[in-house]
Amino acid sequence: MKQNVYSRDILLVLAASFFYMASPMLVTPLITGFTESIGSSAALMGIVGGMMNLCSLICRPLAGNLADKMSKYRVSLIGAVLMTAACAGYIMAPNAAVVVVSRIVNGAGFACCSVCMATWMSNMLPKDKIGSGMGFYGTMNALAMAVAPAIGVSIYQMFGYRVSFFIALLFSAAIIIVIQFIRDKGEPESTSENMKEKSGSSAEDVSDISDDCADVSSINKKGKRSIQLIDIKVVPIALIIMLFAIPYCATQSFLVTYAQVRHLNITVSMFFPVYALVLIVLRLSLRNLFDKLPFRTFLLCGSVSLLLAILCLAGMKNNGMMFLACFFLAGGYGIMSSVCQSTAILLAGKEKRGLANSTYYIGLDLGMALGPMIGGALYGQLDISLFYPALLATVPLTGVVYAAMGRGLRKNAGRQ
Repeated sequence: MKQNVYSRDILLVLAASFFYMASPMLVTPLITGFTESIGSSAALMGIVGGMMNLCSLICRPLAGNLADKMSKYRVSLIGAVLMTAACAGYIMAPNAAVVVVSRIVNGAGFACCSVCMATWMSNMLPKDKIGSGMGFYGTMNALAMAVAPAIGVSIYQMFGYRVSFFIALLFSAAIIIVIQFIRDKGEPESTSENMKEKSGSSAEDVSDISDDCADVSSINKKGKRSIQLIDIKVVPIALIIMLFAIPYCATQSFLVTYAQVRHLNITVSMFFPVYALVLIVLRLSLRNLFDKLPFRTFLLCGSVSLLLAILCLAGMKNNGMMFLACFFLAGGYGIMSSVCQSTAILLAGKEKRGLANSTYYIGLDLGMALGPMIGGALYGQLDISLFYPALLATVPLTGVVYAAMGRGLRKNAGRQ
């Protein structure tokens, strides 16, 4: 089973990953407006909008440790139950206080599901298929990010906020149902077994074995590993994906306003569906290269693509230029999100993939939080024509991070 990228269990995990991403993505474009509709101030609307990602960021280290100590099924189930409860809170919320609490619960559940699903999926894949396998995983996430907001907005326009939140609840409940049929429950890996596997490896793996020995020394007498907040080896990856996410998330939050202020004759509603479609095509087309090309090749190509995307957005006048920006943004942020996640997994030992995923998602969460904040600062302080040129600063910073912190990454990422 573990040698088949299209096994029954893997397909079920992919389905569950679609539902866990679809639920909060359906809620995201509606929650601030809903908060205003029940009598909240503009300041509280902003707090509610960012509360889930902030809570998710705080909870990820705990979720990563749980993913390495408990079965992936159990932690995913906890996350799905929390997300379902959060959606029920939105539906019944009489005031903003209930919405805030529900956002906190949603963030905790999302952290559990996102870390566990990725770790569960990676553990079912052979090492030489992790890149392509996680590319499929990212494709399901991208599909959910394109489809769910469109469903949510359409349902809201026809039936109102609470009916839309009920659809999000159904997505969360679907996770609970789907994971019941996965036979491989994702039990935690044994450190000692992992070391036995490495004991017969080549000389170039000696440094990895010594790392494991250091890990074993941190295990207490009861055989339990002390809690770690991040995987140090994955920190450069987390910083790189953070820098790629900042311009994407700034665009996600301000594209509509940007187009209105500049009086652009474009169909803004088509931007993210086109982006998702291009990303799916690119990931499927490049799936065999994810396991063959070195990280630096993807970083170079992704940086150039992100640069071109920002330039297209800065000079955007019509739909043609907008669609070109979609293409380059998918080749930049979209592709690098999969490459960074699979590289993070390869950098960690198999028994620490949960921690590696949580570290990766910390970087992603930071980018998702900083993008709108930086976008707001640029929108308020600069002329609108300088909005995207200012975001170009993130592109060279990715190279700086790789040059300054990427020595271990270049040595251990596992791609030849």
